[in-house]
Amino acid sequence: MAAGDIETFQRDGIWFNRIEGESRTLGASFLNEAEAVKVGRGAAVARQVVHTVRTEEGPSPDSGAYAVHPRDLIG
Repeated sequence: MAAGDIETFQRDGIWFNRIEGESRTLGASFLNEAEAVKVGRGAAVARQVVHTVRTEEGPSPDSGAYAVHPRDLIG
């Protein structure tokens, strides 16, 4: 991930979003992955950066679905 990209991640069963290179989280926490991914994806599209999803155990098997750069979706 590059600085400025958005990462959705889980810690102790709670989901968060953060901007790569910053220590604090972006916005609220979430009780489920789907809501966190929705908000993280929206933030990535707005910033035109990459969005990734990571679980406590490592990258999510679904992260490939979010690896498409948002600039490639605007057309």
